[in-house]
This record gives sequence, structure tokens and C-alpha cells, in this order.
Amino acid sequence: MKKFLKEFKEFALRGNVMDLAIGVIIGAAFQAIINSLVKDVLSPLIGLVARTDLSYLTLKINGVDIMYGSFLTAVINFVIMVFVIFLLVKGMNALANLGSHKKDAEPEAPTTKKCPYCLSEIDIAATRCPHCTSELEETNEVNN
Repeated sequence: MKKFLKEFKEFALRGNVMDLAIGVIIGAAFQAIINSLVKDVLSPLIGLVARTDLSYLTLKINGVDIMYGSFLTAVINFVIMVFVIFLLVKGMNALANLGSHKKDAEPEAPTTKKCPYCLSEIDIAATRCPHCTSELEETNEVNN
């Protein structure tokens, strides 16, 4: 029994288990905030335009009430909640990326060069200028 308790203690006090427990606690608190935002702020605003509380819709079959309106209301609230969470995560990601600078991309290899005779821009692999028909020296140098 001592060995079992020792193994349980090691499992419960592992770092990732504690992180998970903290995440669940914070998630529950965050859920209360999001629920309040949806119920107390967004639903009344949407209710100005369209009725969002459909719990009055019922279907009676053989004396049994099927409250599909409550289900529809829950689905609408879920969609609103997911949208709000999406906006919050998108905003947090934008804030996180605000401070970080992307590395400058390496400049692309040139694809054109200038003809030394007529100064027209031509393909980098050209051996003869298509504009003045001069023969070009084959060099790896780019004359821009």
C-alpha cells in the first residue's frame, strides 16, 4: 500500500499534472466571464434585432413536451461564445506578435540584368540582347 501511495504522490505532483489543474481552474473562471459576456451583454444586444431566447418553442408528442427551443437557444449561445473566444484568442495572438520582429527575408536572386550596350533590361541568362542584338559576355556578374 505504501508503494501505491508513493506512486500516486509522484503522479499527482508531476509538473504537467499541476499545469493541467491550474489550466482547468483558470478555464472555469474564464468560462464564467465568457458566459456573463454572452448572457448579459451580447444576447440582449442581439435581442434588439432578433429574438435569441427561443425556449418558448415546444413540440408536444403523446403528452410529452420536447423543448427544442431551449436546444436552439443553447446552440446560438454556443456559437456566440465560440466567436467571442475566437476574437479574444486572435487579439491575444496579435498582441503577442506585436513585439516580435520578423527576420528580414533574404533578397531574392536577380532575374534580370542590363545590357552594357543599350542599357535595356534583359533576362539574366541571355547571351544576346533582344533589343540591340549585341553579343553579351557570359559573366556571373549582374549589372543593375
